[in-house]
Amino acid sequence: MGQVIWSPTAVDDAEGIAEYIARDSVDQASLFMLRLYEATDALADYPLMGRANPKLGDSNSREVFFGAYRIMYQVDPDAVIITRVIHGSRDWNP
Repeated sequence: MGQVIWSPTAVDDAEGIAEYIARDSVDQASLFMLRLYEATDALADYPLMGRANPKLGDSNSREVFFGAYRIMYQVDPDAVIITRVIHGSRDWNP
């Protein structure tokens, strides 16, 4: 396929989560970030592995789950763009 690109909003989301985790453990926050980025690496080769995001109604807008977090992304012809990372229990509307 191509590459995985993180939008500024998704980076901010991930960093905010890591900052929250770092209140208890800086090591766990670093590990979270590493594993989060690793979890999205497969999207470069398998962009359709996530489910279509039901709230967006667009088959190119998809999501995968990483622990308690939803990683939302957009499939483009040459790349996968990570758009958001939010907690799964959060009531999110587009």
